[in-house]
Amino acid sequence: MSCLPAAFSVSSSSSLIVSNREKGSSIGGLKLRNPNSKEIWGNTLDFTDQRGFITNWSNKAPNLDPVYAQGAISFPKAQKWWEKSLQPNVIEIESAQELVEGLRNAGDRLVVLNFFSPGCGGCKALHPKICQLAESNPNTIFLTVNYEEHKPMCYALHVHVLPFFRFYRGADGNVCSFSCTNATIKKFKDALAKYGKERCSLAPAKGLEEKELVALASMDLISKDLEVREMAGAAKSTLFSKVELKEGNAMVAA
Repeated sequence: MSCLPAAFSVSSSSSLIVSNREKGSSIGGLKLRNPNSKEIWGNTLDFTDQRGFITNWSNKAPNLDPVYAQGAISFPKAQKWWEKSLQPNVIEIESAQELVEGLRNAGDRLVVLNFFSPGCGGCKALHPKICQLAESNPNTIFLTVNYEEHKPMCYALHVHVLPFFRFYRGADGNVCSFSCTNATIKKFKDALAKYGKERCSLAPAKGLEEKELVALASMDLISKDLEVREMAGAAKSTLFSKVELKEGNAMVAA
């Protein structure tokens, strides 16, 4: 009886092939019904090779190490509550300079400035109704300011309670300011009805007050050039608002 160092492999036809590791020659073959069956794990198999030698072979269980697979599962980004149901006329303000320019470029359209905070329960509860009112008043511009992201700007504008609203209209500038909740939403609706009526004015939009522009510029939230330009525009607006058109296009002091 001879014991030879041997290696084996299992083919797709369930045949166990034993070969001589030293010489690389095939020693013999063994047909198995199921080469992966646990019945043969750890048992000794005796069979005669092509030369008549009896060979002992102790098989081992196949390597069943776990296979780890990696994959990426993407989920759609969940919308934050203040991003839901927004209308085309609702614009989020990203900077103080954008706010100043937005108010000045609104012309004679009514502008509602909405200050909110993500952690404000009253702001969250009121949001769906504000969106509905924005949809029913497409000619009104709604500017939203995230208090948590723009605290210095809110301090300069003296916003200390949330939710807080400011209404701006053309040469009149800030026509009203107030805080309201779901329980006092009528205040908001009344302001929309009062200041949202269509009208025509030749005067440029006033925007923020002069002292507010100075405060924003002192915090470096707007450029000095923008401050001077806006203040000059506000002075012209005040002068222009003192005259009105009469019959025959004559300009007469009001």
